[in-house]
Amino acid sequence: MNKIFGLAFFLVVLGAAAFAFSPRPLPVFPATVVSASRVLLLGVATAGKRVVAVGERGVVVVSDDEGRSWRVAKTPTEITLTHVHFVDARRGYAVGHDAVILMTEDAGETWTQVHAAPAEEKPLFAVWFENADRGIAAGAYSSLYQTTDGGRRWQPMPAPEGDRHFNALAGGADGKLLLVGESGLIMRSGDAGRSWTMIDSPYKGSFFGVLRLGDASWLTFGLRGNAFRSDDDGDSWKPVTPAGAGASLMGGALLPDGGVLLVGREGVLLESRDRGGSFTARKTADGKTLAAAVALPSGARVVVGEGGAARLEAGG
Repeated sequence: MNKIFGLAFFLVVLGAAAFAFSPRPLPVFPATVVSASRVLLLGVATAGKRVVAVGERGVVVVSDDEGRSWRVAKTPTEITLTHVHFVDARRGYAVGHDAVILMTEDAGETWTQVHAAPAEEKPLFAVWFENADRGIAAGAYSSLYQTTDGGRRWQPMPAPEGDRHFNALAGGADGKLLLVGESGLIMRSGDAGRSWTMIDSPYKGSFFGVLRLGDASWLTFGLRGNAFRSDDDGDSWKPVTPAGAGASLMGGALLPDGGVLLVGREGVLLESRDRGGSFTARKTADGKTLAAAVALPSGARVVVGEGGAARLEAGG
């Protein structure tokens, strides 16, 4: 019962539970265009100059004009997708409920399902690749999967910590990796997830996201607007959330100018001009939950969430 409650709570915070699982049909769109404001979207990434977003009922939408217009991609599932990641301009992966993993080799135009485990009832929330061949997917109840053949086959990995939910991954080609999740969970790897060390956490609430800011610098954020920065690979943490920013933070992105954008519930937008050292807070006009963000080379940003996808101009 405690496991079920924990997962349900996470989904409520994400703003997906009532919206994504309600027995309503998706809006019907023409094959070449989609109103991206009418679909719950939970993840977004860039594939070269293209923007790709994923969400409820297996929806994938793509934009070739920096989020000004969108069209629907072909997918083989109606399972809600929670996160998307590209290893280069053409090959990417999306993960979601039922441990579904999709793969694309044409920049998100079409997708193939390469893994699913519906009987386990363990949604996946994050996917990350060390290189073109090896990647890790993580999710509920300490679920971890690994691929060593470029995402075509996935195998379970031993869980490094109990049955807490793993909510986000971040790392680099040097093998440094942080995994964050439920109840203040922070784990560090120096070998791209082959082994893990538990880090003393500065917070006992759940973390929903993590960004790598530099060689030894990291930013993790989550419940009730709490955000913390480390400049020593997680050995110590400093709180960096501005006063009054109490809405849970769900996603974030590094900006081209060295800044950081965090997004979350109630349409909150936190922006840093000093690479996560301090933040200023504002909110979107509609106040709808934002789940993820991506920065574009032009300086514009695309945010996704309960209200679909929206483009924000640099500084806007």
